[in-house]
Amino acid sequence: MKITAIIPTYNRKNFILDAIKSVQNQSLHVKQIIVVDDGSTDGTRELLKNEDITYIYQKNRGVSSARNKGIQAAKYEWIAFLDSDDIWHKDKIQEHISLHVNSPLLKASYTDEVWMRNGKTINKKKHQKKDEPTFLNSLRLCKIGVSTFFAHKSIFDEIGLFDEDLKVCEDYDLWLRILSKYDIKLINKELITKQAGHENQLSFTTPLIDLYRVKALKKHLNSPFQNEVVEEIEYKNSILSRHNTVSKL
Repeated sequence: MKITAIIPTYNRKNFILDAIKSVQNQSLHVKQIIVVDDGSTDGTRELLKNEDITYIYQKNRGVSSARNKGIQAAKYEWIAFLDSDDIWHKDKIQEHISLHVNSPLLKASYTDEVWMRNGKTINKKKHQKKDEPTFLNSLRLCKIGVSTFFAHKSIFDEIGLFDEDLKVCEDYDLWLRILSKYDIKLINKELITKQAGHENQLSFTTPLIDLYRVKALKKHLNSPFQNEVVEEIEYKNSILSRHNTVSKL
């Protein structure tokens, strides 16, 4: 099983080398590392010029576009994502491969994660605890961290890529589309470290984030889960209404 790792980045010069190193130091070799530079202006290109990676530069178009560019450039059948401010633990890829070898029909998996801020572990809240995802239990919140996700490339041929029209919640949207057709298995081990509390983290800085979740949910109004989707949209609109904002069905 050959793997491509995709790392989108934008002005994260202080993090990107650690992210790349965590891929290069995997106990199971990753054949291709793609870094998609989404228009960085902080010297990222110069920093990476001697690294053993596939470097792709594009004008700033957002993280979804950067990830999609990486998917399209991937040479190998299995794809793993890593945000440029996150770190894979040494055995992350080995754990995925072991799972998929033993479950040959399974096309996607993800792991648990550790959150850090200022060098200290952040205790998880109840809703951040990981469990086996289904379409229905993933309607409320995004369960899967992108940097924990691993999938066969063929999934994207059927499901499509990240939605570039979504400023945030592009991951929530993709997981719902995948879970409507495929299983995503949880590897119940903390195999990545995420750094919280620094600038450019869109999920923390984008107001009214449920507006984007509603946009994602509307794609499933004609699905077998229509009733549950409508109920969830109504719930999210009840939250948005407190800010004098709603999204019509």
